[in-house]
Amino acid sequence: LPPPAHLCLLTLLSPPLSSAAPISPAEPISQAYSLALYMQKNTSMLLQTYYQGSPFSDPGFSAPELQLSSLPPATAFFKTWRALDDGERLSLAQGAFLALTQHLQLVRDDQSDLNPGSPILLAQLGTARPRAQGLLGNMAAIMTALGLPMPPEEDTLGLVAFGASAFERKCRGYVVTREYGHWTDRAVRDLALLKAK
Repeated sequence: LPPPAHLCLLTLLSPPLSSAAPISPAEPISQAYSLALYMQKNTSMLLQTYYQGSPFSDPGFSAPELQLSSLPPATAFFKTWRALDDGERLSLAQGAFLALTQHLQLVRDDQSDLNPGSPILLAQLGTARPRAQGLLGNMAAIMTALGLPMPPEEDTLGLVAFGASAFERKCRGYVVTREYGHWTDRAVRDLALLKAK
């Protein structure tokens, strides 16, 4: 008996497995680099828009000692960062942006409650998360093309203190928006090194 028509069609549409060419990393690297540059222009605007009153709005305010245990800091000694191989750099960035996508959603939820009358800030937070997710997808494509193992997806936030005070949530949001900018800067440097190879 001849095979059903839909099976014949599937056979015609499916290319033979042996003809699949290896994926070049050049295109996903270029896409990721372009997106990271675009994000870099917007991250400083987000931090400037993160107006929460004093002390955050005070001239020269900076609190590098404020950190979140659930969010890896982007700062690193140059010598240490430069000694990392491509896989290590990409893996660290992947983990950071995975954490940032979760943290940005939390900050957006916090700000919807704390500052419902700030549509510009809410809109910027609303677009920051999908951009971080887009960069994650680009990095995953690069790692696949380079044959690098993907880091496991984790719930980086874990248990969240939903009863945190307004000031604690403002501090949390400040750290997240600051680190989002720092990690974007670092991703631009990471991807620039990859592009140069």
